[in-house]
Amino acid sequence: MESALTARDRVGVQDFVLLENYTSEAAFIENLRKRFKENLIYTYIGSVLVSVNPYKDLEIYTKNHMERYRGVNFYEVSPHIYAVADNSYRSMRTERKDQCILISGESGAGKTEASKKILQYYAITCPASEQVQTIKDRLLQSNPVLEAFGNAKTLRNDNSSRFGKYMDVQFDFKGAPVGGHIINYLLEKSRVVHQNHGERNFHIFYQMIEGGEEDLLRRMGLERNPQQYQYLVKGNCPKVSSINDRSDWKMVRKALSVIGFNEDDVEELLNIIASVLHLGNVQYGGEEGNACITSDTQIKYLSRVRCRTMPGAGGLMSPLNLEQASSARDALSKAVYGRTFTWLVNKINASLAYKLHLVDIYNVFQHNSFEQFCINYCNEKLQQLFIELTLKSEQEEYEAEGITWEPVQYFNNKIICDLVEEKFKGIISILDEECLRPGDASDITFLEKLEDTVGGHAHFVTHKLADAKTRKVMGRDEFRLLHYAGEVNYNVNGFLDKNNDLLFRNLKEVMCMSENKILNQCFDREELSDKKRPDTAATQFKASLAKLMEILMSKEPSYVRCIKPNDSKQAARFDEVLVRHQVKYLGLMENLRVRRAGFAYRRRYEVFLQRYKSLCPDTWPNWQGKLADGVATLVKHLGYKPEEYKLGRSKIFIRFPKTLFSTEDALETRKHGLATKLQAGWRGYSQKSKYLKLRTAAIAIQAWWRGVLARRRAQRRRKAADTIRRFIKGFIYRHKDRCPENEYFLDYVRYSFLMKLHRNLPKSVLDKSWPTPPAALTEASEHLRKLCMQNMVWSYCKKISPEWKHQLEQKMIASEIFKDKKDNYPQSVPKLFVSTRLNGEDINPKVLQALGSEKMKYAVSVTKYDRKGYKARPRQLLLTGNSAVIIEEAKLKQRIDYGALKGISVSSLSDGLFVLHVPSDDNKQKGDVVLQSDHVIETLTKIAICADKVNSININQGSIKFTLGQGKEGIIDFTPGSELLVAKAKNGHLSVTAPRLNSR
Repeated sequence: MESALTARDRVGVQDFVLLENYTSEAAFIENLRKRFKENLIYTYIGSVLVSVNPYKDLEIYTKNHMERYRGVNFYEVSPHIYAVADNSYRSMRTERKDQCILISGESGAGKTEASKKILQYYAITCPASEQVQTIKDRLLQSNPVLEAFGNAKTLRNDNSSRFGKYMDVQFDFKGAPVGGHIINYLLEKSRVVHQNHGERNFHIFYQMIEGGEEDLLRRMGLERNPQQYQYLVKGNCPKVSSINDRSDWKMVRKALSVIGFNEDDVEELLNIIASVLHLGNVQYGGEEGNACITSDTQIKYLSRVRCRTMPGAGGLMSPLNLEQASSARDALSKAVYGRTFTWLVNKINASLAYKLHLVDIYNVFQHNSFEQFCINYCNEKLQQLFIELTLKSEQEEYEAEGITWEPVQYFNNKIICDLVEEKFKGIISILDEECLRPGDASDITFLEKLEDTVGGHAHFVTHKLADAKTRKVMGRDEFRLLHYAGEVNYNVNGFLDKNNDLLFRNLKEVMCMSENKILNQCFDREELSDKKRPDTAATQFKASLAKLMEILMSKEPSYVRCIKPNDSKQAARFDEVLVRHQVKYLGLMENLRVRRAGFAYRRRYEVFLQRYKSLCPDTWPNWQGKLADGVATLVKHLGYKPEEYKLGRSKIFIRFPKTLFSTEDALETRKHGLATKLQAGWRGYSQKSKYLKLRTAAIAIQAWWRGVLARRRAQRRRKAADTIRRFIKGFIYRHKDRCPENEYFLDYVRYSFLMKLHRNLPKSVLDKSWPTPPAALTEASEHLRKLCMQNMVWSYCKKISPEWKHQLEQKMIASEIFKDKKDNYPQSVPKLFVSTRLNGEDINPKVLQALGSEKMKYAVSVTKYDRKGYKARPRQLLLTGNSAVIIEEAKLKQRIDYGALKGISVSSLSDGLFVLHVPSDDNKQKGDVVLQSDHVIETLTKIAICADKVNSININQGSIKFTLGQGKEGIIDFTPGSELLVAKAKNGHLSVTAPRLNSR
């Protein structure tokens, strides 16, 4: 707890005892508000737990949280419902004394949830066997059953407990829960027949109608519509958004099974619940003073309760008027439901039968009537008990520690308790007397008798006795009590009827004759034979409360005070006015004042010394002497003044919170210096340890690695020596057939050749280099060389493009025709052939028009030599798909079809002349054509390809004969010379002199 004090400005203090201004209600509420804002819903007042309903799920109830609080000192961890539960459990086991946990607060403050959390904590953390697990399950499952039959939606709470509950959980010597017992107080039976606007009847009615199976509803005669039943429509609230009646119905049916109800029990129980709804729908008619039932349908279903007739029954018949009949009906409904609820609690007790105790008291009504009077009376008694037990525990602790007890001044509410319960003169006695006296007794006569009897009491006021100012806020039918928590007005209307709570004898007789086993047990025949008038409701409640006080006085108490932060059930909303009212109503300021009357803080010596020993050089790091001496040395060093503290036998008592706060602040400052010193020491130690570990590891690794290296070197030397010996022996036997002596050498030679070959393979198809193989690999080497060449060729061919392939094909044809035959062929090899030497602009458009659809494949400029005189004339040679065409500017001078082309002649020298031979008998042709081209190799290759005349090209040496026309013949003489000359010789031949470029 002390560790949270450093954040007290933001989240407040965890214990109100540590509030500096503990008498200020504003400071008290501000501390609650701070903690509520930070989702810290639990705060202590000493050992009392104050719980604020968060109206949302908080992740603070997990199994891990349970383990955190299990077996831990109460103040070692932050406030929690689990801390209270665990502290009571451990006290029960260690001190062997019964414990009780008293849970109180307004409706919607979270009392029921608090009791659930306590039971869940015990179910999870206590030892368990198979039998114990069954009891745990039944304890937990009793909650949904009791909530279904005893809880209802009110204006302030959607799941408000409408009865008081005392649950006794029994543990064995091992600390395992082995049984339980529940006592119920003051069920709000009037809710069965009437609800305020915006409220509902008990949950079970809506759960059965909404979730019940169709067959069940048919057997019970019910419709799946709560608006059909008079007892369910008065609050005009059949459905609630936060309640799932269908899901809850399944949970209740499962819980009944776990608790031990058989199918017959459940059937009869639900039959009674249905009968209450049918009773509410019974209608009356008839003449004045003589009412009769007019609704046959309800009587039909009510008959299923199976009542027997009483033969020979006699007596005085007393007719009822309509109002009396309706009241009798409602009284029967309330009695049936109330007694059935008591039977249900007893049935649950039987299943739990084989000490820690939970007490949950419900409240508050919108209009203060008889029920609220009883509840506030109970709260007065509990407050009286709380003050007495708190002062008693404080005084016992002081005496045990040898500290002088200083009497505490507090408001003793015994005067209020006496006003209510005193014999003959108390309000309950006066109420009973008015109910029992003959004559016309009414609520108003009861009020008048109160004025006559207790009118002079300082804590009692009525409209008649009040001053003018008070009369303005009080009705004439009200009286006011000044409770410890404030003034409360009570309306006396209905006090006598509710206190009498009587049922007509003949209705009891009918219930006793029922064949329903539950009703038979609820309405005992001995009750009819008892001539004594039963106790009134107030007297029964007073007796029950006295018994409860007796039980609680024999226990060690723990307290849970529940507060709701707002009326709208909204998360994170804190209504200060509402909270202030509850703080006053619960007497929390009085609790705090009593707790703070002496010392605000107390701790055992070992705990105090262990936490704060670092603040004194003499106690740090360890104190070797007595604990009391160590604490005395510590507080002296801290400068505590004598009036600020006392030293007991085993504890230190600190009077003022500011003394503890200054000590805690000094510790927080000291922590930084200690943390730095500890960090430095730890870093030095950890680094040194790490260095020593690394050094040891490094030495071990070095030694191991040196051994590895030495072994590897020795192994390499042995292997090298073996290799050298085998190599030498193999060299000696290298010329012999393969044998063990030379196989290593031969393999090495082969391996060396293959590796050399691998490193020196030819890089291209033109690279003819190849390593010389050893004799044994000659044949294999040749195969490898061929494979390598094939692979390079294949790779080369795979990489060439279609254009380059076409180029190579032309070059291959040119090579086939001219290689080693014509002098200027080698010069043409590195020059690429082009697709044409003339483009569209070089050829006259009329020529192109004349060609028509014929596609031109190649065009080149040539020189034509006339047949007469051999005069040179410039021409263009065009190759199409069908013919070779000779063009003179815009004229087609001659067309030679490829089919008519007999052959082509060319010299072996470096000149560019060639002759196209045509048939002499072709009238279209004038004779063979003599042409000269600067690109003779390219031109003739193109003609050979287009005309398919590769084999028709003749390469001549010396001279070429050609036809001039009309049967005449011409000759071209070729002679080698220094330069190219073309002229007509004296002998009439065409003389061509061309330089020789290559010698063949």
